[in-house]
Amino acid sequence: MNIKNFNKIYYSVQDYLMIIVGTLLYGFGFNAFILSNEIVTGGVSGICALIFFATKGLIPVSASYFVINIVLLIAALKILGFKFLVKTIFGVFSLSASLSFFEWLLAGNPLLHNQPFMSIIIGAFLCGSGLGLVFSANGSTGGTDIIGAIVNKYKNISIGRALLFCDFIIISSSYLLFHDIEKIVFGFVEMFVSNYILDLVLNGNRQSVQFLIFSQKYDEIADRIIHDLGRGCTILDGVGGYSKKPVKVVVLLAKKSESVSIFRLVKEIDHQAFISQSIVRGVYGEGFDQIKT
Repeated sequence: MNIKNFNKIYYSVQDYLMIIVGTLLYGFGFNAFILSNEIVTGGVSGICALIFFATKGLIPVSASYFVINIVLLIAALKILGFKFLVKTIFGVFSLSASLSFFEWLLAGNPLLHNQPFMSIIIGAFLCGSGLGLVFSANGSTGGTDIIGAIVNKYKNISIGRALLFCDFIIISSSYLLFHDIEKIVFGFVEMFVSNYILDLVLNGNRQSVQFLIFSQKYDEIADRIIHDLGRGCTILDGVGGYSKKPVKVVVLLAKKSESVSIFRLVKEIDHQAFISQSIVRGVYGEGFDQIKT
């Protein structure tokens, strides 16, 4: 097995392990700190919580979550592509299993008694971190995450912000069941904290990065960037200050969330390449922010 194939398998395994860890964090945080305190969150998990409370526990969250996501996965096939869908299917199965496991393990008992606000903060942190790990592995747990991924694919909007609108409607609907404003407030607190942590884990907030790549295999690197990542790049002529020899420099602007993919790509081609990465602001044009006048 050559280095290229080994790296591809290694990174794939790493991504799937990251998805498993993320879904375990979410399943634990959701059952131990949120659902057990009768708080409805956003997303499909919030819809499933509404179903759970409306049926007085007859329909578990894990069961309704799985069924709803099957429908959404079919709808997402053409938009997000089969490669994204494979990890999404894995994420849905993993999270459904995680929710089911912690439903059984915790039996609906909160870990913190008579501490609803602290429970919501801890639960939101765990859920947001879990979703962030899943998305950083180019995966999804389905549900409104799919909607967020679609918006993020075509618009320069963070996934956390794309989910806010759907979450607002779902959380507000809990008033029809509980008639309790306090529970709605707790739901909104969970939503904002979870999405904030999600964006932090993803290194989002619409940041872009600039790469300067020094390599003898600049042609192959530039070709792979264009065809594999769908990004344009520029090859500059330079002269080494010490060696006085001509060098080629690949200049690339990309979203910060694409940094890991770029490092992986360059390492596969030339592990001796010299790479400089820097944060940039105000990147305008195709694939970035629109120029506003």
